Amino acid sequence: MSAAPQAAMLPDGQRLHLHHGPIDLIIQAWGPERAACYEQAAARFQTILTGLVSELPALRSPVSRTSVFNDPVARRMKAAVAGYKGVFITPMAAVAGAVADEILSAMIAGRDVPKAYVNNGGDIAFHLSGGESTVAAAPGGAIHIRAADPVRGIATSGWRGRSHSLGIADAVTVAARSAAAADAAATLIANAVDLPGHPAIERVPARDIAPDSDLGDREITVSVGALTHAEITTALQNGEALARHLVSEGKITQASLMLSGDVVVITAETETAIQGTLAHA
Repeated sequence: MSAAPQAAMLPDGQRLHLHHGPIDLIIQAWGPERAACYEQAAARFQTILTGLVSELPALRSPVSRTSVFNDPVARRMKAAVAGYKGVFITPMAAVAGAVADEILSAMIAGRDVPKAYVNNGGDIAFHLSGGESTVAAAPGGAIHIRAADPVRGIATSGWRGRSHSLGIADAVTVAARSAAAADAAATLIANAVDLPGHPAIERVPARDIAPDSDLGDREITVSVGALTHAEITTALQNGEALARHLVSEGKITQASLMLSGDVVVITAETETAIQGTLAHA
């Protein structure tokens, strides 16, 4: 286990930084109870990593009806992936979002907080009440979220990010009811943005990069060469089909997919995709 969990206010005096091993969080709360919120978040953070480590073997395998987890974060991870059938996914696909959700829940418990968020490396859980709103960056334009909207989490996945991907999306950003739900969906949509067997795409077994990866011998993307516009469109359409399906099922409310400068945005309001070219090499 790494050094003890660390908690420190950032220089702006508004945000709290929590760090322990691979977990690095930036959190912020608004209102007169901010200090109490930060105390609660820091207290819960003390056992976040140890709780996850205790469940790791099972978290690295697909869940079943008989899968049982004792750790609260592990249970959030299981819930985020349990609804996906016929596709390979383990609870690890939701780990960053689930940690953000758990810390946010602890931070605002019993407090009068108009607005708060927990940012776990770009996977963000947030709380909004009353007339509060927030804005999150995403390919194709910002996502505007109001307290009345059924969205409390944003997550991004893609082969260029910190997590491994089976697909070739530069970035897929998803809005959903929780950060864990967004995390799992972003992972699957990013995997779906793909051109299987394309010679310009370099892949290696996940185990070669991370011996303990939940992906095992499945090949992850490590390089994407030049693609034609038609190929980019085809790859994005593959991801778009899954994103539309997840929107129709109510699993997500919005997805923004980006590959080589092209962007597709699918929203629950329109159930239509808006595709545009940001740049082409």
